[in-house]
Amino acid sequence: MAIEEYFSVGDQVAVITGGGGVLCAEMAYALGEAGARIVLLDIGEEGMSRVSGKLQDMNVDHLTIKTDVLNKASIEQAAEKTLERFGRIDILINGAGGNKPTATTSPDKSFFDLPEDAIKWVFDLNFMGTFLPCQVFGRHFANQKSGNIINISSMNAFTPLTRIPAYSAAKSAVSNFTQWLAVHMSQNYSPDIRVNAIAPGFLLTDQNRFLLTNESDGSLTERGQTIIDHTPAARFGTASDLVSTVIWLTAPSSRFVNGIVVPVDGGFSAFSGV
Repeated sequence: MAIEEYFSVGDQVAVITGGGGVLCAEMAYALGEAGARIVLLDIGEEGMSRVSGKLQDMNVDHLTIKTDVLNKASIEQAAEKTLERFGRIDILINGAGGNKPTATTSPDKSFFDLPEDAIKWVFDLNFMGTFLPCQVFGRHFANQKSGNIINISSMNAFTPLTRIPAYSAAKSAVSNFTQWLAVHMSQNYSPDIRVNAIAPGFLLTDQNRFLLTNESDGSLTERGQTIIDHTPAARFGTASDLVSTVIWLTAPSSRFVNGIVVPVDGGFSAFSGV
């Protein structure tokens, strides 16, 4: 195999949930530029529209479908529309997820007072929002006898962070489920179906910017400084830092890689703090 073939994703069809978000948008651009056809699934149409506009400017063949990853019927409809348009599906990236302030402890809100509905919302979005698309698109991969699933875990799955118990628990479940599903799909359907996960480190995004930096002057908050002090790379990550790992996991170069969770964290998980 020529070296360029090891990292080729040309003509593959990649479905990306949470496709309107910052991280998944960067994955979509990279895969699209590498020749893949892109399907964006998201419940928010505004974000998808932005990503779609850039993909269009890049001349990337793509499709956007409003989808609720917590509604199996909605996901099934998205799969049907994808097959109608492209005839096959090769890659599923489960990027939908997130946290919310009401599920986060603070000096004003103790663990004992966290509302049940907020905890359930965060856990379901991150875990069930991964589990259900794996069921729907995994069935297609089983019938096709090939496929590639990439889940999005987190540093929280290795060691839980303070203040965000539901998010940490859900991402830990995603990592465990990734390993389970990798074995299940390979043993029961085809060894050409792979399931892996990426665990991003601390990326500075609009969602967490003012948890990590002060809005007034951009300096680090106490939490932000602690993260940098424990990150050997001495910086926050960016969405583009995930791209090479995504390309690797979706390309033939990783065909013997299955059931792993890859930290992309600037060394955070390797540092004991001493």
